[in-house]
Amino acid sequence: MKYLGIDFGGKRVGLAVSDETNRLAFPHSVILNNENLLTEVVKIIKEENIGSIIIGESKDFKGEPNKIMVEIEKFKNKLAEKTKLKIYFEPEFMTSVQAKHIQGENDMHDASVAAIILQSYLDKNSYML
Repeated sequence: MKYLGIDFGGKRVGLAVSDETNRLAFPHSVILNNENLLTEVVKIIKEENIGSIIIGESKDFKGEPNKIMVEIEKFKNKLAEKTKLKIYFEPEFMTSVQAKHIQGENDMHDASVAAIILQSYLDKNSYML
């Protein structure tokens, strides 16, 4: 079983996948946030044999939910209903800046952010995996 990491954005959604040992996260793809989003994510879940999903939790400097959290919650609920998989939140504070610092800005930026989110979750929960 592998994990899927998701960096949900208003225009694009970055995806990352763990290795089989659930120790490392790798950028997978970036897909447009449009009417096909759910279908495309479900397809990747099946192709990659995903067992659990980690979604970035977007909060501001005060720890309050950002406006996009409403859309993230809606997406999480639809995805949970469609896949029946467990979905967890992982704080994504400053992950975009971190990804940009590591690799600069490129077409896979959102997938790299998803990998940072997923790696954070894997590192924190390695004793349970």
